[in-house]
Amino acid sequence: MGRLITIRNLQGFFRLVLLSVMACIFGVLSTDAAGVRNGFGVGEVEQAGAVEPRVKRDENGETVPDVRAAAAVIYNPIRGEVLWEENSDVQRSIASITKVMTAVVFLEAEHDLSQIITVTRTDIRRASTTYLRRNERLSVNDLLHLVLIASDNGAARALARVSRWGADEFVDRMNKKAAALGLGSTVFTDPSGLDAGNLSSAYDLSRLIVYATGNEQISRIMRMPDHRIRTNRRQVRVRNTNKLLRLEINVLGGKTGFIRKSGYCLAVLLELPRGEMVAVVVLGARSDAARFLEARRLLGWLGTRRSAE
Repeated sequence: MGRLITIRNLQGFFRLVLLSVMACIFGVLSTDAAGVRNGFGVGEVEQAGAVEPRVKRDENGETVPDVRAAAAVIYNPIRGEVLWEENSDVQRSIASITKVMTAVVFLEAEHDLSQIITVTRTDIRRASTTYLRRNERLSVNDLLHLVLIASDNGAARALARVSRWGADEFVDRMNKKAAALGLGSTVFTDPSGLDAGNLSSAYDLSRLIVYATGNEQISRIMRMPDHRIRTNRRQVRVRNTNKLLRLEINVLGGKTGFIRKSGYCLAVLLELPRGEMVAVVVLGARSDAARFLEARRLLGWLGTRRSAE
């Protein structure tokens, strides 16, 4: 038993190292949309939570995914190649996927996560989705969990406010980070994603989720199905908005988003049965359920494509 635990720990360690390396170098990876395939079969994909793909013929007679969302991409971060895409370079509103960059910028400043902060009126005013209440006190660590698990808009504002830059300059830091990562279609206007001016593309977001998952703290939190926060007044249990975590899918990191302008969005980094990793991004899906179903159908298409070769 001790040997098995050691092996599992080593596997987790090597995976983390690989993600960290990718996070460091992905800015120079190729953008060539070559037809590279991952080596896994249909049976294995089904075990990984995939479903029967919906397909169509493209102009070359190739069988490709028939996605009903506005944009989507499957990206291989190891090879830096797009396996399939549709409208992946189109700039769109991204809603709460914005919070991935919020967490990245906040953590790279090495803020004290044990600090206790007080919730203000501006944090929660018209926040739409928030578990916070005015004048409550809680840790910065719990704020981070609320941002990445519950997609709490008030918590995202609070993180920006207590950061070393303050709320106004924090968004500027987000944009500078996007530029440094080469995310040419990405613009941020607020840290929560409530503002429709937060824009990106499916391709940019596939690279961002890879980079963010290279941070062990972010990856660990994004993989949590739920979390219990504690304030000076109460305890609250929140559930992860990423429903792929409830399936037999090895999610390394992921974030959902929705406002009326963006539609239902999802960006995830997945580890497939034989250790391959793919980033899947779906933007502008028609419903909450549809974004997860589209992602699972894309996994099914990967398996079908491989078995036909």
